[in-house]
Amino acid sequence: MPEQIPAEQIPEEQRAAVYRAVDTVVTETIPVPAIGVGEVLVRIHTCGICGTDLKKIHTGSHGAPRVFGHEMAGTVAAVGAGVTSFKPGNRVVAFHHIPCGVCFYCRKQTFAQCEMYKKVGTTAGLGEASGGGFAEYIRVMDWIVGDHVSAGVAPQTCGLIHIPDDIPFEQAAFIEPVNTCFKAIKLLNLAADDTVLVIGQGSIGILLAALARQSGATVLTSDLYPERHAIAAQFGLDHPIDARGDVVAAAKAATDGRGVDAALVAVGADSLIATAMEAIRAGGRVMLFASTQHGTAAFDPAAVCMDEKTLMGSYSASVAIQQEGIELVFAGYRSEALDLTRLISHRFSLEQAAAAIQLASHPVADSMKIVLQP
Repeated sequence: MPEQIPAEQIPEEQRAAVYRAVDTVVTETIPVPAIGVGEVLVRIHTCGICGTDLKKIHTGSHGAPRVFGHEMAGTVAAVGAGVTSFKPGNRVVAFHHIPCGVCFYCRKQTFAQCEMYKKVGTTAGLGEASGGGFAEYIRVMDWIVGDHVSAGVAPQTCGLIHIPDDIPFEQAAFIEPVNTCFKAIKLLNLAADDTVLVIGQGSIGILLAALARQSGATVLTSDLYPERHAIAAQFGLDHPIDARGDVVAAAKAATDGRGVDAALVAVGADSLIATAMEAIRAGGRVMLFASTQHGTAAFDPAAVCMDEKTLMGSYSASVAIQQEGIELVFAGYRSEALDLTRLISHRFSLEQAAAAIQLASHPVADSMKIVLQP
């Protein structure tokens, strides 16, 4: 049974990996956040390091101090007044963003553009709310919990999720990133006779490719490292392309010279947009998944107009597919077809957070998903 945590055992202080300045994350002691009506305190077991965390740390886009981390799973430590769906000891995953459900963008199902969605509903308590998963404890705010719903928030969009006892925390911590990847795959509307190219085989690239494969499509994967292709093969991805060679030529060779039906760019390199556009057939689609920094990129506009190629993007999670994505994670672990714990290459304690972020920022051949485990 899940471990029960009596309220008197909750400490006043906790350890956290605190963002202090550009390129600077320091493990230090901060207060455990207090919770209010409708809120929940969660003790973190596992939190993945996401590329968006790294972008914020290295670009200075967000002020300091604060605690990042949002791919998180843990145990309920305490609940506030009005909370009826959770109790201490429950195993949970917390989404850090949940939309209002009623605004223009929510009605159009473009949830990531909702103003409430852009607010962060989980925090370690230091500075502006920023996820907080790089700490021992997080406060989950009422509109995420969903029991005591703030004005204007649709109650069906709660973002605190129960984890079944047979699902490990490490698997459950992938629920949010799987949702983001599944959203991109859904937008592509793949058919069983499609051929798809996924550029980049880090943990996100493998997730995208594995989910694309579930549509019945043939999936080609491109990466610089044979070690990553070997991991991808564990998920049934058996059409590797060496990215040191001619990826476009390989994609066309696999499709009778046409080009692939869809390409997903899972690497934040603008130069690869042109590669993807060349690799798709006339009428094909390119999905940008890692282009999260504003800038300019070169591509042939006639390829969009005359060749009828589509350049599109997908960002963050969607509540419209939230339950379906959760079931993918749970069922995938039980069947072993989508055992995502195999994507975790390195596990670090909070005391080793600086080293974890350094490795995540400068990946090597054998590094995949890197997690912090307080």
